[in-house]
This record gives sequence, C-alpha cells and structure tokens, in this order.
Amino acid sequence: TDGGYGPYFTHRLGHGCGLECHEPPDVSAGSDAVAVPGMVFSIEPGIYLPGEFGVRIEDLVLVTETGCEVLNHYPKDLQVVG
Repeated sequence: TDGGYGPYFTHRLGHGCGLECHEPPDVSAGSDAVAVPGMVFSIEPGIYLPGEFGVRIEDLVLVTETGCEVLNHYPKDLQVVG
C-alpha cells in the first residue's frame, strides 16, 4: 500500500500446506489463525496490474520455535520469458 500498489494486491498472501496443496488457514489480513511451530505455509505475494502484467513470488516456509525457515531456495532475479 505504501508503494502505491495496495489496490493491485488482490491475492491472499498465502495458505497452509499439508496433505493438500491449498489448505487452511489463509495467510491474510482476514485470518485470525495463529502460526505454531511445525506448520508449513506458502508465502506468495502478488501484484497484478490490469492490462499490463502480474508478478508473484512463491516460497514455502516452516514455522519454527524461533521464527521461520524458508524451504525452497530458487533465485528471485528477474527472468524475462517470451
């Protein structure tokens, strides 16, 4: 929002991952779920500019006793496809 993209951030931030790919709880401002150690979430911020392009970065994180651990380590450098 501070960067001017608030209206274009239309996708929830993430969701739980377990036996199914998309599981509760949502990682969103509307969720009242509490993350506890052992839970795994997708964290996938995305901005979508209508008629222009969209960008989403996806990570899986494990909640630990001291914070979180990112489980995937794919580079986040800009890649032009096309």
